[in-house]
Amino acid sequence: MALAINIDDLLNKQRIESNRIEFKKGWNPVSIYHSVCAFANDFDDRGGGYILVGVDTDDKTGVAIRPVDGIPVEEIDDILQDMVGYNNKIAPYYMPRTSTEEVDGKTVLVIWCPAGINRPYSVPENVTAKNGSKEYFYIRSGTSSIIAKGEVLDELRELASRVPFDERGNPDIRLEDISTLLLREYLVKVGSKLASEINIRPLQEILEQMDLFVGPKENRMLRNVAAMMFCENPSKFFKRTQVEIVYFPEGRLNNPSNLYEGAVIKGSVPQIIDRTLEYLKRMLVMQSIIKPENDYRSRKFYTYPYQALEESVTNSLYHRDYREWEPVVITVEPDSITIQNVGGPDRSISAADISRCDILVSKRYRNRRLGEYLKELDMTEGRSTGIPTIQNVLENNGSPRATVVTDEDRTFFRITIPCHEAAGNIIADIAHKDASVKASRRGARKSGLQSTPESGLQSTPESTLKIIEQIQNNPQITMTEIANVTGYSRSWVAKTIKRLQEQNIIKHIGSNKNGYWEIITK
Repeated sequence: MALAINIDDLLNKQRIESNRIEFKKGWNPVSIYHSVCAFANDFDDRGGGYILVGVDTDDKTGVAIRPVDGIPVEEIDDILQDMVGYNNKIAPYYMPRTSTEEVDGKTVLVIWCPAGINRPYSVPENVTAKNGSKEYFYIRSGTSSIIAKGEVLDELRELASRVPFDERGNPDIRLEDISTLLLREYLVKVGSKLASEINIRPLQEILEQMDLFVGPKENRMLRNVAAMMFCENPSKFFKRTQVEIVYFPEGRLNNPSNLYEGAVIKGSVPQIIDRTLEYLKRMLVMQSIIKPENDYRSRKFYTYPYQALEESVTNSLYHRDYREWEPVVITVEPDSITIQNVGGPDRSISAADISRCDILVSKRYRNRRLGEYLKELDMTEGRSTGIPTIQNVLENNGSPRATVVTDEDRTFFRITIPCHEAAGNIIADIAHKDASVKASRRGARKSGLQSTPESGLQSTPESTLKIIEQIQNNPQITMTEIANVTGYSRSWVAKTIKRLQEQNIIKHIGSNKNGYWEIITK
């Protein structure tokens, strides 16, 4: 079985976090199955891990010693046969995937342990014991596999009902929805041997090998992440999976009615990221030179450092809640770019950390498998380095710091990246550079609402204005009816209405059954 990742990347601990890779000099089923169980439990939602048998490590650096020791070829079949029995000792049943790889003229056994869908898993302390052995739940702690105890064990047990959205099976996704072109492109980029097998093996076999199917034999379903990564139009399954770009030439606060709609960017998630970054680089990333007085040296700066945009855009698609029918919205103002996605930061990140906007360390990931793929494509590091990287490149560029905002319910995540203070207003040139930009003049004028800085609507996105418009047209409209008309999910409509009530933009008069909505004007 070929791996969906390049063996050299595993040996060099590239594209994959080091705590997701474990090297074993020889075949030791006792310790190896502790790690198999730990990776399957995936306590930190990292996406499981890899065990490379036949590889020794340098104690100081933790990297593989080359040339590798390898495993005698004649022992491989016996090891694989033994693993069948050991897999049955994991409760509930779990089967890691295996691959034999030739490295330095030797044979290395790679055991791939994807995050399990039936966690938590336990395994006997000694899988080789014939008379039974006490069972434990194992998790990863750094680069080691340890027994889960106390509160950690309680939390691990709670994960039973928490399968990240991107790993769930979706009965609506069919094989014909998967683009072999996108799949091959991905496999080539990561250096997988599977790339050469796409044309000679059934597509379902390739996807099974990549652990992209879930469910019993009689009801195999593709995981959501398969459509996110390898479908040309994932919006078919996750509504409004796209990036929308809006310009406010005078700023949202100064004149919210004066807005211009830019590009609407669609495709698979990696395509959206690439296309959005290409667009922003072409439209907004400009280099200028400052020559300070009394200094013969000139200094270069960018309107926006590209790396700051790269981190922000990638994270917005990575951490987006694909259950909600809301796009990633990029708002461009004279002095900043704001990137917003639905689905706020995990509760494990404190409000104080969000306010400081230095480093945001999450214990849970909404789309752990999607993140794994993006890491393998070098689109993200996934080590909570995004915000620090953004702040560092802004500082080096001479730009103000970025800021992050979310709400109490963690329904959205918004990062604002300031433009370099010496750049001036660059929006005026946008219409000349982008034929897709069109004057919208929507905002409050479109809905007939009075929009002033005091009204609370100065920073209201167009999707929210659509809800307000429905209320204006039919004050007795229900949340379900709004969801049906607008195409948004009812849960998102409910959250938005709650937020509008808290902002004193709308209020409800009378009972839930016979009452009506009223728009508050000031």
